Amino acid sequence: MDFSFNDEQKQFQESLAKFIERDYGFERRRAYQALPEGFSRDIWAQFADMGLLGLPFDEQYGGLGAGVAEMLLAMTAIGNGLVLEPYLATVIMAGGLISRCGNQAQKQALLPPIAAGKRIVVTALAEPGARYDLNRVETTATRKGGDTMLSGRKAVVLHGAQADQLIVSARSSGDSSDDSSNNVAAIDGISLYLVDRGAAGVSVRDYRTVDGLRAADITFNEVRVGPEALLGAEGGAYAAIDAIADAGAAALCAEAVGVMETLNALTLEHLKTRQQFGHPIGGFQVLQHRAADMFIHAEQSKSMAYLAAMKLSSTDVAERRRVVSAAKVHVGRSGRAISQASTQLHGGMGVTNELAAAHYARRLTMIDFNLGDSDHHLKRFINA
Repeated sequence: MDFSFNDEQKQFQESLAKFIERDYGFERRRAYQALPEGFSRDIWAQFADMGLLGLPFDEQYGGLGAGVAEMLLAMTAIGNGLVLEPYLATVIMAGGLISRCGNQAQKQALLPPIAAGKRIVVTALAEPGARYDLNRVETTATRKGGDTMLSGRKAVVLHGAQADQLIVSARSSGDSSDDSSNNVAAIDGISLYLVDRGAAGVSVRDYRTVDGLRAADITFNEVRVGPEALLGAEGGAYAAIDAIADAGAAALCAEAVGVMETLNALTLEHLKTRQQFGHPIGGFQVLQHRAADMFIHAEQSKSMAYLAAMKLSSTDVAERRRVVSAAKVHVGRSGRAISQASTQLHGGMGVTNELAAAHYARRLTMIDFNLGDSDHHLKRFINA
């Protein structure tokens, strides 16, 4: 399989790298993090001007119609800069569901504003107690006249308090299931609904996560939505949810590669400059071995991230799920190894808030827990 990039993709990669270096240094990131929303709207608008927010969408909806290679490059750059803006939640996850499930009117109404940076839409799929099983949905969708009433709770919704709209999974028929089988098509009764964050009955609890991003727990108490809010076929949304969750997991693997690359570079620079007994500590062979192990972990993770991204378009659902889970397991374990090694090599200051490397290590930790940790994906890989 050819993982090399063409000239246009290389130029795209270089422009992203220059932007991150110029406008997303560590101190600027800390300033963006301190803003009320936890990220910069100005940076989000610049992403739109660069075409980054419309990258995967069809041209008729204001997008660029790019493929998985461009997604890999974008997410790796996001990892390099520890970008706080809701790219994964809005472009990859919510935009992916709209593109996959939305009708013509919904796509036309939602995708162009997302691509222009004028609307933030995020997914609210995970629930308390469900762990990482997105088929365990207890939020209910009950018909009342011509409308639908949504009731339930969603947990750790990335950028939920900053979003304009939410894509909410709810059970419109059947019972909540903990079915862990691989027969995705057999899981029915789950629907997707578009909900305004400020709608009556929506309660949002905003908080900061360990890695500095924003998330929210959201409660829906008899939230009324009209028939136009239904995204896709009623009761048949789980296959799309599963596919988008895999796309998100693959994107996280690519982001983790970017985090690993920068964290390795920061650690190597520390080894070259930190003096012990009158010599740089990088001269000690045992520390050189640790640095070499970190490099190997990053390179292997890159290969797995690329493979997972290439399998997203596979018509073999079981194969797609198996490869994405294999990549998530490997990246999660490699991320843990690199973050722990970096922290140890930096010594006591490796956990301080003032050190950039500490923030990269935290992000690697949170990537492992997002959309299924290593244990969850190992079990899914075995079952496949």
